[in-house]
Amino acid sequence: MLLTKYTLLYSMVLMLVALGGAFTEHSGVINIALEGTMTIGGLVGVLALVVLPAGTPAFTVVLVSVLAAGIAGILYTSLLAFASVNLKADQTIGGTALNLLATALAVVVVRRFNFGTQSAKLTYNNEPFLFDIGDLTVNVFLFIGLALLIISIIVMYKTRFGLRLRACGEHPQAADSVGINVYEMRWWGVLISGFLGGIGGFAYIVPAVQTWNFEVGVAGMGFLALAVMIFGQWKPGRIFFAALFFAIFKSMANIADSTILAALEWPKEIYNMMPFIASMIILAFTSKKSRAPKAEGIPYDKTGR
Repeated sequence: MLLTKYTLLYSMVLMLVALGGAFTEHSGVINIALEGTMTIGGLVGVLALVVLPAGTPAFTVVLVSVLAAGIAGILYTSLLAFASVNLKADQTIGGTALNLLATALAVVVVRRFNFGTQSAKLTYNNEPFLFDIGDLTVNVFLFIGLALLIISIIVMYKTRFGLRLRACGEHPQAADSVGINVYEMRWWGVLISGFLGGIGGFAYIVPAVQTWNFEVGVAGMGFLALAVMIFGQWKPGRIFFAALFFAIFKSMANIADSTILAALEWPKEIYNMMPFIASMIILAFTSKKSRAPKAEGIPYDKTGR
């Protein structure tokens, strides 16, 4: 039961963030800033959770904090969009800078919030996000994640917007020649990623614990989501199953002490490394078959057609 609980939790986190990465890269922008986006989304969502007055209805608490996390992710990734689309800067360097900035920014903000101390921790009540189905404790992000998965599939493959977005990531010159605004579509791709990444960061922090130390950011989950996106071939359906696969490895650290794994007496750090080791092995064998959007990472210059 514990394995199911944590697998569902981590799979939704990884899926949401990887879906965000897929939207960005289908537009033609490489987004390795997922780690930083998760951190900022988690920070703002938790701050919203902390400042909401006691007695606020549970539905309002969930709605306000989740939206705050998503909007914070949008605002943060707008920096990546401006640098990548408008300034045509190197997208990898821009994403790396945003990852480095996010954790430092979060620590500064939390220490200012905890006036009088140097603590980078925030304590909150996560009860509005949890409920039981029989013996299984689940969180609200399970349903938010499944709903956003369905919406992502529809938007990506059943709408004109999705077709235009993917065209910009495959052949932006051809897309431009038929009247599609490549710059605008790439902005949309990055901003959608920010919304999903921000919610993903909040979903990672809140359901599992009631105190979070922002000195650790989101502990590498953004980078793991990148592996999920690649293993899922940038396709929402496959990303869902890839997220489930990696979530099982990620859950090992949480359940090791209370299952048969305790007999092995392995340190917890080994279980924490498992999903990253699995990602390295899998990507080493599958990367040759990866079919990334052809124009990803290439700045588009309309005058250079």
